[in-house]
Amino acid sequence: MRAASVAARLPVMNNAGASPARWSALLRVFALACLGLLMSVGLLPRARAQDVQAVPALSGRVIDQTGTLTAAQQQAIDAKLAAFEREAGPQIVVLMVATTAPEDIAAYAQRVGDQWKIGRRDVGDGLLIVVAKNDRRINIQTAKALEGAVPDLAARQIIERDITPAFKAGDYAGGLNRAIDSLQARIRGEHLPAPTQRPAPSTGGHGIDLGEIAMIAFLGVPLAGALLTAIFGRKLGSLFTGAGAGAVGWGLSGSLLLGAGAAIASLILVGVLGIGAARRGSGSSGAYRRSAHGSGGIAPPIIWGGGGGDGGGSWGGGDGGGFSSGGGGDFGGGGASGDW
Repeated sequence: MRAASVAARLPVMNNAGASPARWSALLRVFALACLGLLMSVGLLPRARAQDVQAVPALSGRVIDQTGTLTAAQQQAIDAKLAAFEREAGPQIVVLMVATTAPEDIAAYAQRVGDQWKIGRRDVGDGLLIVVAKNDRRINIQTAKALEGAVPDLAARQIIERDITPAFKAGDYAGGLNRAIDSLQARIRGEHLPAPTQRPAPSTGGHGIDLGEIAMIAFLGVPLAGALLTAIFGRKLGSLFTGAGAGAVGWGLSGSLLLGAGAAIASLILVGVLGIGAARRGSGSSGAYRRSAHGSGGIAPPIIWGGGGGDGGGSWGGGDGGGFSSGGGGDFGGGGASGDW
């Protein structure tokens, strides 16, 4: 009876002894699942939109990638738009590109508006004029707060009355100026909130929220690095962390260059500087530190150094003096397209 009882207990003891290995396998599966999720965040949107044109950087109120407008014409239109923004508040931006192919100009303009987020953050009063010169197409895209002031029919009438005849005659600056005058006249009658002295916080000119980037950089990378280096070791874990950060950066910005920069920065932070990397005890042969009783445990990760400190610092700062997005435009597809 005693021998049978001992024998019956042996499998339980073996299972208990296998518990650390089982936990290690489960953690590996969980880490791979997390890595797959990070990759999908960046890669799935790119796979869906891999052929569309990248959204240009928001570098001013008038962006002419075709070289159609002279410097003096650009400055005059920019000054008119800047004065209207100071007076009434809404932001109007003109973008001239060669083509929007393979997208229709309306889809391209809405994508640009969504990423640039022009208009005041608390109002959402942005308006975008897109000209595709080689396609001979024009689109006026309105943020939701301006859909009442510039409904679709009014936008179409402005294109047909002010832009199309001038563009047919080769007077691009004249057509844009007349359209802007008509748009500003309609917006003035909307009685929008008066502008404040200080502009709304900038999104950095790329339509990317700096808060999202800060959260990924200061929380996502160290925590992901802690988990992945604990499971795969510092070298492999830092590589996986860099790959995940690069995928997320690529997906958020739509820029392969920014994604590569995020991957390299994360690799340096985790692999070289050890930020977020799980610490190992002396004599350990992996992420698990063995005690005298043979149990394993993961040492706490190093996240942005140790010790105290006030953790001060801020994102943002003083006004840079240049044009920047107000961060509030929500473009829901309002507006109209036309041609010449």
